[in-house]
Amino acid sequence: MSDLRPEQLEEAFALFSQASAELTTAYQALQGRVEQLAGELAATNSELRVQLAAKDALSRRLAALLAALPGGVVVLDASRRVTDTNPAANWLLGTVAPGQDWDALVAGVLRPTAAPDEFDALPVAASAAAAPDEPQGARRVRLSVSVLPDGGSIALVNDITAAHALTAQLERARRLSAMGEMAARLAHNLRTPLATALLYAGNLGRTTIAEAERSRFAERTVDSLRRVERMIQDMLRFVRGYEDAFEPFAVGEMLRELAQVIEPQMARRGVDFEIVDLTEGRQMQGNRKAVAGALLNLLENALQASDSGGRVVLGAAANGRSIDLSVQDDGRGIDPAVMDRLFEPFFTTRADGTGLGLAIVRGVATAHGGEALVDSNPGEGTRFTLRLPASAMAVGG
Repeated sequence: MSDLRPEQLEEAFALFSQASAELTTAYQALQGRVEQLAGELAATNSELRVQLAAKDALSRRLAALLAALPGGVVVLDASRRVTDTNPAANWLLGTVAPGQDWDALVAGVLRPTAAPDEFDALPVAASAAAAPDEPQGARRVRLSVSVLPDGGSIALVNDITAAHALTAQLERARRLSAMGEMAARLAHNLRTPLATALLYAGNLGRTTIAEAERSRFAERTVDSLRRVERMIQDMLRFVRGYEDAFEPFAVGEMLRELAQVIEPQMARRGVDFEIVDLTEGRQMQGNRKAVAGALLNLLENALQASDSGGRVVLGAAANGRSIDLSVQDDGRGIDPAVMDRLFEPFFTTRADGTGLGLAIVRGVATAHGGEALVDSNPGEGTRFTLRLPASAMAVGG
């Protein structure tokens, strides 16, 4: 070092001073940048805290709204297990625990009805009534399940007990209001077959008539009394409605029993009768007696519309989640002018009809959550179809 010349020392010192100045400048710039970043970070943290507070308030509000909803909400994961519920769901379905299998829960507490997506919820334990103050009993609920983007789903359970009861009351009031008109029409329609039956029955007491004539009188008497019985049965079905229990039954078995009833009448009129069952042994949920009665109404109408040599087909086919039950004839067909009034109560084109047969058919279809359809061309025949849900147990997902 002692060998360095003064000018070299001076040059080295100058370089050192320059480097020191540059370091000082860089440090000051870095310090300024740190202060700037600290300010930005503080502002960002403050903004995040505001956002977090807003999201927390929104979360609390959504939780309060979910708890206050009158309808039940059940959130399911991709494997259809419960992840979250609200109090209304626990009130309607009983205590629903996270991780519970949804399908097993539905099968345990809900019973299908004739209407699609509507169920009778069985009474739950008093400890499960978490929301309303009213006592919990059997309820009518509507259930819908929607798939979420993450693969899970959300089930909505709405209590429609009051609306269902009001609908039933309105339907009953409608039927009762029609009883006056029905009684007058029924009395008018009963007079003719009763007078006929009395006339023929009176002739049966004569000792001078031949045995063949006596048999004919007896047969006419029975036919007239059967007409009277049919009118009374139609009246009772229309007024009483269809409140019996809905149970699963085999479609094919019902068709075969109907054939045993109607086939002899078809044979006497010279009308060919055939069953076309494409349901492959399927069952449907419903009131078997009411459905069979509606089909029998349609079969008798088809017989009345057919001439000797005609053909009537009783059919059944699966149509997605529905069963189509049909009666088709190749008879006279229906005048287009009266097509819109076919299902009206008391409307009839037959002199001996009550006008209740097709109204009962539509009532059965409506009670099962289905519909009654008709397709007819004058001179080519008519096809009536009852399109009824095969089962009301479809819960979505």
